[in-house]
Amino acid sequence: MSENNPVAPEAYKPGKLQLLRDIGLLQLKLIVDGLRDFALVPLSLVAGVISLLSGRKEPGTEFYDLLRYGKRSERWINLFGAIDRLDEPQKAGETEADLDRMMERIETFVVKEYRDGNITSQAKEKLERAIERIQRATRRSNQ
Repeated sequence: MSENNPVAPEAYKPGKLQLLRDIGLLQLKLIVDGLRDFALVPLSLVAGVISLLSGRKEPGTEFYDLLRYGKRSERWINLFGAIDRLDEPQKAGETEADLDRMMERIETFVVKEYRDGNITSQAKEKLERAIERIQRATRRSNQ
């Protein structure tokens, strides 16, 4: 894969349902990432002040611990993880636990419960209506 051609020719091509899922997941990730950043603004200032005032020989412990936490949370959110599946499908799923993996487990659980008939009739009706809307939109866009 070269810099001029960022997508390998043998890369996975998502269907419309997968694209819809990736769009929704990106929105969720953007919200989580924004909330994390919103929390880090005051926390980093507090941690920085505490680190400066601690009187330790090596200042910065609290501040740099917070940065380490921020870096771990950035990897967990994995904002652009959907592109890994497109550009390097053989490596998809190799990363440590992240928001993508958590959503896959939730999806698997919901689908299994739906198939096994273990969800309420009201939830099942709403899910079926949502699937119908997606299918209608897909059919319209294919015409």
